[in-house]
Parts: sequence; C-alpha cells; structure tokens
Amino acid sequence: MKKYVLCLLIIFIFYATPKASNPDNWHIAKSRHFIVYYKHASDDFIERLIEKSEDYYDEIAEALGFRRYNFWLWDNRAKIYVYDNLEDYQSATGQPPWSHGATIPRDKIIYTYLEAKGFFDTILPHEMGHIIFREFVGFDNYAVPLWLDEGVASYQENLRYSIAKRLVIDAVKQGSFIDLERLSNLNPQLMLDNTSVNLFYAEATSIIDYLVKEFGKDNFVLFCQNLRDKKNLEKALVSSYPFRDIQGLDRAWQRFLKHE
Repeated sequence: MKKYVLCLLIIFIFYATPKASNPDNWHIAKSRHFIVYYKHASDDFIERLIEKSEDYYDEIAEALGFRRYNFWLWDNRAKIYVYDNLEDYQSATGQPPWSHGATIPRDKIIYTYLEAKGFFDTILPHEMGHIIFREFVGFDNYAVPLWLDEGVASYQENLRYSIAKRLVIDAVKQGSFIDLERLSNLNPQLMLDNTSVNLFYAEATSIIDYLVKEFGKDNFVLFCQNLRDKKNLEKALVSSYPFRDIQGLDRAWQRFLKHE
C-alpha cells in the first residue's frame, strides 16, 4: 500500500511549471503526435514510449467519448522530455525527490526520467488524461472541481482503476466513505493521512466510472461541453443527467456502490 500511496502523490503535480529545457542538448525522436527529447535512453525505451503514447492518444479520447477537434500534429505535437536520472530531472524541473513525472497541460509537455516508477502504466496515461480533458473543457475553467479533474486522469490508469472499486466499496461498508460535498472541498496535496489520499483518488475514479458506465459516453461528453461553456458544475450536471443537484448525484452514486 505504501508504494501505491507514493504513486498517488507523484502524479498530483500536473500544474507544476518546470523550468524550460534546452532542446539543443537532446536527441529527438518523432512520431505522428509526439516529439520525444532524450539523452541516453535506449532505442528500445524510446520505441516503447512512442508506442505507448500513441496508443494512449487514441484510447483516452475513446474512453471518454471525446471527438477530436484539436489534433496533435506537426508543430502542435505533444512533447515528452526524458531525463537520464532523478537528479537531472529534479534540477531541470524543480520537482521534489518523490516526483516521478510532471506536466504542463496547456503546452502539452510531459517530463520524466529513466527508471521512473510506474511511468508507462501510471504516470503517462494519467498526465495525458489531464491534457486531453483540459484541452476539451478549458485550461482555465474554474467550474471543474479537483475531484473531476483527478478522476478523469486516474480513470486512465489500469492499476488505480482496478484498486478503486474495492477501496470505495470497503469505505462504504466501514463508514469511512467521503460524500461528494466533502470530497469537493478536499485537496490531496494537503492531506497527511495516506488512507484519505488513497480514498480521494479512488472515489474520484469511481464517480467517473459510474457516470460513463451508467449513462454512457454521450452524456459525459455533454456534461463536459456544458462545463466548457462556462456553466457551473451543478448547472452542467443537471443539464446532462437526471439529477436535480449535486446531492442527487451523490445519493445515486452511493446507491450504485451499495449494490456492487
């Protein structure tokens, strides 16, 4: 469990602003939607990175039901910087020692380093999830609560998705479940209790899973479009789903969990 908590903390830094990197000192590998900058990574690593990135590019948009209008082509391709080690990564980005990856969503830039734990299966899809979601709903959209932003990103991680259901159902049974109103006021970066951090991410993932599976991708897209059009969260919700308010979503979601 300790390793899993660490992973949660690592990926919750997507609004960090790493220092600019000098592309002149990097080797460059390009694919249709990505430009990878690296120094001493092996050819196998770069090939796997490009393959995974291209797969996630299609899978994440498909999983959320988003139709692409802003394709990552030519000068608009996403950039991935792969540093040789943790020390170089920290020095260049200003990230703490426990960080294994960071991103600037607006610029479609992802930073990591060789041997970063869980990068391919956890950090890469999570950070790409943030970019794709924010690209759709707006980068400066204050109608988007933290649980929704993190839930969408976490929904892309196979490991977290597989663990989330069990954690949330256990929380319901044990009485430690965090209702949606309280969840909306939480920030995992400020939590000192690892169990609460785990539960925040698990519940955020669970809500997205509930909305997509119970009501379909089209409704989720409509919900995101309403958020994009600067409606507040509750107005976007009631315009897209059969809930009168946020509390209605909370009650329906909890009923769903109790029958799982």
